[in-house]
Amino acid sequence: MQISFYVLSENKAQDILGFICQLTQTALNKSSQSVLILSHDDHLVTKLDEALWTHDASGFIPHQRLPTRAKSDMASEQGSDMSGMSSAAIEDSAETATKLAPVLLSSYLPIDFKGIVLNTTAQPVNDFMAMATGAQPTRVLEIIRPDEKSMQEGRHKYKHYQQLGYQLTHFKV
Repeated sequence: MQISFYVLSENKAQDILGFICQLTQTALNKSSQSVLILSHDDHLVTKLDEALWTHDASGFIPHQRLPTRAKSDMASEQGSDMSGMSSAAIEDSAETATKLAPVLLSSYLPIDFKGIVLNTTAQPVNDFMAMATGAQPTRVLEIIRPDEKSMQEGRHKYKHYQQLGYQLTHFKV
């Protein structure tokens, strides 16, 4: 699996929605695979949902927001433990959504997902793969903001992926 880290400048971080839309469009243009934007930040997902409709003046980026987990499921989740979500719910959501749009917005990795993951979470994508049977992303795009917390999380993810032997690239944007 190829992992690309995008370390944002202050300017790009201020327009993170624009950067994510631009990166998503680039990934769609260069590949025939679906793109999953992975985020635990409901506010970011809501803003992305809006931004993907209006990013390009001549069109929009077709996308589908996967249903979020129930509060009782989320309460049982600690760190990367995703045992609270039933695999049937994940499977149904993934199957339905991939038929509707090439871009998915989600807080989890759907079962059997085999596309590009744009990760905005603090965890490496492998943490999500344990619960998503058959999921094997072909590429991961990691977004690193220019604040100390995000940089530290990025270093952790970089070391994690490096230990697994993945091909790593790094871009300052």
